[in-house]
Amino acid sequence: MRLVLARCSVTYDGRLTAELPSALRLLMVKADGCVAVHADGGAYKPLNWMNAPNTFVEDEDRWVVTNPKGETLEVVIDEVLLDVTHELGEDPGLSKDGVEAHLQQLLAAHPDVLAPDDGLRLVRREYPTDIGPVDLLCRDGDGGVVAVEIKRRGEIDGVDQLTRYLERLNRDPMLAPVRGIFAAQRIKPQAKTLARERGIACVEVDYDELRGVESDELRLF
Repeated sequence: MRLVLARCSVTYDGRLTAELPSALRLLMVKADGCVAVHADGGAYKPLNWMNAPNTFVEDEDRWVVTNPKGETLEVVIDEVLLDVTHELGEDPGLSKDGVEAHLQQLLAAHPDVLAPDDGLRLVRREYPTDIGPVDLLCRDGDGGVVAVEIKRRGEIDGVDQLTRYLERLNRDPMLAPVRGIFAAQRIKPQAKTLARERGIACVEVDYDELRGVESDELRLF
């Protein structure tokens, strides 16, 4: 993990053009290549970012990050106050709360409810990738591979997480092509929009229904 505290300006050029004027910001470069620009506020959400895989080129006072779609993130650095790099080591992963862990267990036992017409069957829970395990790896009735990420609340960061897993899984010729399903009790509209743009299906799951309690019908979006 590299952390750079710097006065800088940032330009994104891709589906749209966005600019951040010069100001003091935190630049974060993760081991997987993800680059994020943070301000002193806004919780975890960066002002701008570029997910891996990408190409990172650094000159003396300029960073240019380019992804395979041709989108670019350019950071022009006026002043560096701090530049440190630390090896964080292997992360043990997130400990899921009781509801999320039980939801994963229930969907592993009944993956067909995620796509009733596809005949999903479980291959493995916590299928490993080099950036962490995807919750469920399944195959559909035609033998196609489906990766399922499960959250209690479905937000944009969950869609990003599944996107990264899909990119890794699709590198394996024994699995590709791999499609994704993002499952949660409730999924925010912004997350649904992002998932739709990336070809990921969203499923809102009724936890009580899965436990055998009568409730609303499972909905596929």
